[in-house]
Amino acid sequence: MNTSPIKLIVGLGNPGEKYTKTRHNAGFLFLDQLLVQTGGALKADKHCFGRSTKVQIANTEVRLLAPDTFMNLSGKSVVAACQYYKIELSEILVVHDELDLDAGIARLKLGGGHGGNNGLRDIAQKGASKNFARLRIGIGHPGVGRDVSAYVLKQANKADQAAIDLAIAESLRVIDLVVQGEFPRAMNELHTNLSK
Repeated sequence: MNTSPIKLIVGLGNPGEKYTKTRHNAGFLFLDQLLVQTGGALKADKHCFGRSTKVQIANTEVRLLAPDTFMNLSGKSVVAACQYYKIELSEILVVHDELDLDAGIARLKLGGGHGGNNGLRDIAQKGASKNFARLRIGIGHPGVGRDVSAYVLKQANKADQAAIDLAIAESLRVIDLVVQGEFPRAMNELHTNLSK
């Protein structure tokens, strides 16, 4: 898969106060920290069923997007944004929570399956492509499949939240490389810094 420079960073999560601090909103938490770093602010964007803004990262203009469609319908927002702002799916980075990684771990990935994440599934289906970059923020796994939906919609405990915050901070340290399309270097730095 080609490593295109990134023009759109999408944080996945569920809108609304009751979901704000839940594990499933790791993508939104990442955007919050990126906005602190870049000095931007999300605003309602009727063109893409969410909130978006433009920021400068690595001397490049990058659009940030937080879909308001709820996780399962993320593709509606992402595809609309790509069409309106003339961005290819291969030029986006989707930031999402990852059950298969422990809290405190973050991994960059190019393409691939959805791993049970309904947001990724919907983006791949509506965009008719899996060819987009992902930043997987580990949240840990409850251990039993039937507990997953309750688990992701709860707040993490203090230790896990601190670990998630660390993973987000480490991810932000390589965001310039990601935006420039230097994925091998970004992966190497991120995965080395957060290896156990």
